[in-house]
Amino acid sequence: MALEHAILVSLLEKPGSGYELARRFERSIGYFWTATHQQIYRVLKRMESDGWIDVRDVVQYGRPDKKEYSVAGPGRAALSVWLHEPTEPESVRHDLAVKVRGAAFDDPSGLISEVERHRQAHTDRLAHYLAGETRDFGQPSADDGPLDAERELQHVVLRGGIAYERMMIAWLDDVLATLARFGTDR
Repeated sequence: MALEHAILVSLLEKPGSGYELARRFERSIGYFWTATHQQIYRVLKRMESDGWIDVRDVVQYGRPDKKEYSVAGPGRAALSVWLHEPTEPESVRHDLAVKVRGAAFDDPSGLISEVERHRQAHTDRLAHYLAGETRDFGQPSADDGPLDAERELQHVVLRGGIAYERMMIAWLDDVLATLARFGTDR
């Protein structure tokens, strides 16, 4: 996936300034596609010159004016083409897994604090995802009306993130239990 596609999706969900877009990447899209503020602004400029996005100046009182970006017809068409292209399954590249295997040639218990650090990071991210799910999706009710594709698809992506974090925590618990079986006198 190119950053352009992630930006198009975010702008279709809600037009916004480059700053607002960068904040959305930090809060939601960034959990599965990361980009720096500089990368976002650079790509926005290229997308504007390619005609994929429209830009309008928004006057703000008491603050500098801002540019608000929205998706133009050619951008929507480019996203549609990309959505219909096949995507290859991603390979896992996991430094910690290599370290765990490498620990067999050193003191395996010496890796425990590093695995605990990773486990805490995944636990924190899971808590963040669960809080966002409660805040943004709550409990479905009969009054919710017809299915909203945007909302439902955002939620299924979040549920995937929740499942991934739970799987990582379970795996890290398994790693910790395995490492704990080895003493430090090897």
